[in-house]
Amino acid sequence: MNKRIKLDPKLSPKELTTNRLNGVAITVATFFYLIGALGAILMSQAAIPDLLIGGYVVVFALIATYVLLALKIAAQWEKAVVLRFGKYRGLFGPGLYWIVPIVDTIANWIDHRVMVTPFSAEKTLTKDTVPVDVDAVLFWMVWDAEKAALEVEDYRVAIAWAAQTALREVIGQMDLADILVGRARMDADLQKIIDERTTPWGVTVQSVEIRDVVIPQELEDTMSRQAQAERERQARVILGESEKQIAHSFSEASQAYIDNPTALHLRAMNMLFEGLKEKGAMVIVPSSAVDTMNLGGLSGMVALGQSSPIPPQEE
Repeated sequence: MNKRIKLDPKLSPKELTTNRLNGVAITVATFFYLIGALGAILMSQAAIPDLLIGGYVVVFALIATYVLLALKIAAQWEKAVVLRFGKYRGLFGPGLYWIVPIVDTIANWIDHRVMVTPFSAEKTLTKDTVPVDVDAVLFWMVWDAEKAALEVEDYRVAIAWAAQTALREVIGQMDLADILVGRARMDADLQKIIDERTTPWGVTVQSVEIRDVVIPQELEDTMSRQAQAERERQARVILGESEKQIAHSFSEASQAYIDNPTALHLRAMNMLFEGLKEKGAMVIVPSSAVDTMNLGGLSGMVALGQSSPIPPQEE
């Protein structure tokens, strides 16, 4: 199911096409209204005919109304698209500019700042048929206000839908593993596709960033078990390699004892001594090893050394 895009009412073209009033126009128009009213009062006190007073008031009222409707201000980051009798007249702003009321109309206000549009694709199948939810953010700006106003009905909504369609298209061409580990590539592909679609509208895409990729909980659990099994396999491989290295070291060490039985006996005696000198230790060795290495005397000596000394007898 597609996620519906909800636009901020402040960004609606119907709101942007109205002839916005500004403080400068209101102030100047009020000034003319006050001059007209003050002049009418002074003229009435001077016994001037009412017809002249009425004409005077009407003139100043028309001037004030003209200023109120004709004097416009565009902010530093925006331009106004002006139509004269329905035909394109030009771009006005930033700053103060004049239009002819009734004859000229402001079709749109174009913002030239970098805009941010969040978009998403829900339950979209990847190339390996895995449903995913992907959230992304689009950074874009208008580089040609004329095209943005005349070539597309609502460039903001068009950009949002173009971004969502491109996201679904890219997801359908990639495997789940590529989406999870290849976000940089996915961002670049999305930027290229969206920019190609929006360039005729006078809009350029600065960048696209994938915010989050959500996969089904069952698949997430399966991937977790798979990762644990993979780590277990690697641990067993490392243990096996360690056993091979230890065996190789023992094989090299045994070469030193092949032609030197005395050294082998001394090594065995040292190992038994290290085991016997620990308190409470018990070492079991074959009787043949005891006879061959003459370990009986050694065991006795160790036992004797661990026993308490015999006190001297008194004479």
